[in-house]
Amino acid sequence: MTHTPADQHTPPTPAELREQIEQTRHDLGVQDLADRTDARARAQQRAGQLKEQAVVKAAELKIQAAKSASQVQDKLPAPVKEKAAQAAAQARTAAAKAGQVWEEKAPASVQDRTAQYARLARDSRSVLLVAGAGVAVLWLTARRRKS
Repeated sequence: MTHTPADQHTPPTPAELREQIEQTRHDLGVQDLADRTDARARAQQRAGQLKEQAVVKAAELKIQAAKSASQVQDKLPAPVKEKAAQAAAQARTAAAKAGQVWEEKAPASVQDRTAQYARLARDSRSVLLVAGAGVAVLWLTARRRKS
């Protein structure tokens, strides 16, 4: 930033000024400081990291639940499987009756919102099945411990 006597008489050009500004910013680390103080950008970056971690953990839990469900199904005796099938049939019948009552009495706006959630559940069926199997495992385990 020292000027020779000849430079003192001629003003710097805009390009030279920009270059000096960039050099000063670089020397002072202004951009690094600005990046560190940009809370929104840091929060977005952290949110992205957390989302990535959650996706990985969810995948791990899904695999673990599927293994557990498979093991439980393999160990279930035939009478328990039959009772489960009967209970499932009864649940389907009750759900069909509830659906008929729902269509007759629920307002259209509520039916539309519920239909959206039902589509989401159908799209995520495998996750729901794994979660249901996990609940069944926990229930059976708790039941056996009480016996």
